[in-house]
Amino acid sequence: MVKVVVIGGGWAGCAAALAARKAGAEVVLLEKTDMLLGCGLVGGIMRNNGRYTAAEELIYLGCNELIEITDKAARHVNVNFPGHRHASLYDVTMVEPMVKEMLLKKDVTIKLMARATDVVMESKRRIKGIVLADDTVEYGDVFVEATGSTGPMGNCLRYGNGCAMCILRCPSFGPRISISYRAGVEDILGMRADEVYGAFSGSTKLSKESLSPEIRERLEKEGVVILPVPKEDVNMEKLNLKVCQQYALPEYAENVILLDTGYVKLMTPFYPLEKLRKIPGLERARYDDPYSGGKGNSVRYLSMAPRDNSMRVIGLDNLLCAGEKSGLFTGHTEAMVTGCLAGHNSVRVALGMPTLELPRNLASGDLIAYANESIRTKEGLKKRYTFAGAEYFERMKQLGLYTTDTEAIKKKVMKDNLLGIYEEKLV
Repeated sequence: MVKVVVIGGGWAGCAAALAARKAGAEVVLLEKTDMLLGCGLVGGIMRNNGRYTAAEELIYLGCNELIEITDKAARHVNVNFPGHRHASLYDVTMVEPMVKEMLLKKDVTIKLMARATDVVMESKRRIKGIVLADDTVEYGDVFVEATGSTGPMGNCLRYGNGCAMCILRCPSFGPRISISYRAGVEDILGMRADEVYGAFSGSTKLSKESLSPEIRERLEKEGVVILPVPKEDVNMEKLNLKVCQQYALPEYAENVILLDTGYVKLMTPFYPLEKLRKIPGLERARYDDPYSGGKGNSVRYLSMAPRDNSMRVIGLDNLLCAGEKSGLFTGHTEAMVTGCLAGHNSVRVALGMPTLELPRNLASGDLIAYANESIRTKEGLKKRYTFAGAEYFERMKQLGLYTTDTEAIKKKVMKDNLLGIYEEKLV
C-alpha cells in the first residue's frame, strides 16, 4: 500500500487527500486546528466568473465531490455583484462537517490538532516523515504540503497590523511551518504593489444580527447588498493591499459590499468600526472574523514552494504542494484544482509513474502553468492568479477558456482523454 501524508486541511489539502484516496493510496490528513477548510471556513464564494468553468472541469476530471458539497451548501446561486457574475455563496457554517464526513466515508484518516513542526529526512532529496508538535512522527511514502501561506503571528505583525485574531487561530493552535523549507528548499514570497511582502486577506465577516432588519432581510433574499461609503471615507489606496485583486475595483472602495455566506461577508480587508457604523443600517455592526477587522487582517503569500506543473516541489523527490503553498492563487476553486492534481500525482510519484500535467486548453491547466511562469519576475510576484478576475480572467476570455457551457467543457475534457482521470485506481 502506498501511503500519502497531506499536511494542511484547507480546501487544497482536502482536495489532495480526496484525489490520493481515489487513486488507491492510504491517506493521512494532518490539520493543526480543530476544524478542516482553513480560510474556507470564512470564505464562501464559488462559481463566479471563470471559477464556473474550472468547477465544471474539476467535476469532469473526476474530483466532483467538493464541488457537489459547495453546491449543496449554497445559500444563494447566480448572484451578481460588481465585477462578478453567476456566483454561488455557500454557507460557511454548514460546509466543514459535510467535507469531513465525505472524507471519512472515503477512508481518509483525519488527524486534527496535529501540527507539523519539522521533517525527518531519508536523504538530501527525500522526506521520510513529518514531526508533530507532540514529538510523534507521521511516516509516509510521499507527502503533499498544503499548509497555506499565512502565519505565524510574527508575520502578521511584521507585514500587517498585528495578529487580527482570524479563523486560523495561531495563538491557540501554534504557528504554521514551511515543510519545503525545513526540507532544504527556499520559499518564494509574494509582494504588494509597494513591494512590501505579503498581502492582506480580502474580506471580513460581520455578525448578521448586528445589522438592521432591513439589510438582513435583503441579504437573505438577494444574497448581496451594496451600500455607498461616505465620500470623506473613500480610500482607494486600500485596494492595493488586498490578496483578492479580482475585487480591487473602484466600486469596492466607493461602496460597502455585503454578501450572505451565513455570516455577512464584507468585501474589504479591514474597515474602521467607527467609520463603518456611520453607514445607515450598520450603526451596531460588529466583526465576527477577524475580531480585529476594524484594524487589520491576516497576511498571506509569505511561503510558496518552487514547483513544476505537476505540482511537484523542485529539489525534492517525494514532496508535492497545493493551494497558496503552490503559488499566488486566490480562492477555494483554485485550491481544489491544485489540490486534486497534487493528490493524484502523489500516488504516481510513489509508484514511479510519469506525473500528469493538465493541458493548457483547460483553464485549470493554463492557470497552473501561467502562474508558474509569471512568478519568475518581480512584477509577477505582485499579481494574484484566479479564475474569478484580475489579469487571469481576462486571459481566460482572450484565449477562449471561459465558458458556462457545461457540455462544451465536458467535450474538451473528453478530447484530452482526461474524463474521470481522478477516478482511476493506480494502486
